[in-house]
Amino acid sequence: MRIGLITPEPGHPLLADTTALLAPEHEVEALDPAAVGDAPPPLADVYLLKSRTPYALELARHLERSGAPVVNTAAATALCQDRTEMAGLALRAGLPFAATRTVGALGAWASTERPSAPVVVKSRHSRRGDLVARADDTAGLRELAREWPREPVVVQPYAPNNGWDHKLWAIGDRVFSALRRSELAPGGRGPTRPLDPGELPDGWADLVRRVGAVFALDVYGVDIIDTGGGTPLIVDVNAFPGIRGQSGAPEALAALALQRAAAGRA
Repeated sequence: MRIGLITPEPGHPLLADTTALLAPEHEVEALDPAAVGDAPPPLADVYLLKSRTPYALELARHLERSGAPVVNTAAATALCQDRTEMAGLALRAGLPFAATRTVGALGAWASTERPSAPVVVKSRHSRRGDLVARADDTAGLRELAREWPREPVVVQPYAPNNGWDHKLWAIGDRVFSALRRSELAPGGRGPTRPLDPGELPDGWADLVRRVGAVFALDVYGVDIIDTGGGTPLIVDVNAFPGIRGQSGAPEALAALALQRAAAGRA
């Protein structure tokens, strides 16, 4: 099989370990989306899309039009970058997703808004270094607005929780998990702790798989907080996250790539 990696970072631990598993029997080629140009190499049997840049999405769309399977698709990847679209799809599907409203540029909205309860303010467009912050009152909101006056944002009610995000990842049907101190907790983001999937509250692993079905994702992350007694609240969905340090993740990704490649040949 020939497997293509759409990424500027083929040395990322998950991709590097997956490549090491595949390379003895299969051809693995990394494509830097910004350097491919107008003439991509001959089609691979499957592509793994681990990049969210405009170049990467356009390359993935081109490959899909040419008949190649791409994991995840360009459409599913792009949807997870828009938190308005993400929330709308999740809520329409009945997923326990945080109530989300789009308010436009933060500066203009914050100039008149006076929150009566803490809110979470996030960049509408998910990206590295984006805005994710808690504002407890009008003063806090306007402080954020001074730093991000033109940023298009979404706003969610702050849901009280224990301050730990459940970082859940899926590769196909395989679910991986960890705990990370939330960036919204006092003191900001903290360390990541291991969490065996068997320790998750009842139904959470199946909830993650349902997210994958709703969003048409094969490799993805779901951020969940426990609002009390194991009641889940989904606060974010990510296409093809890093999934670092998870035993069995490279093996699961290698198997998924070969499965999708074989299905494409059938």
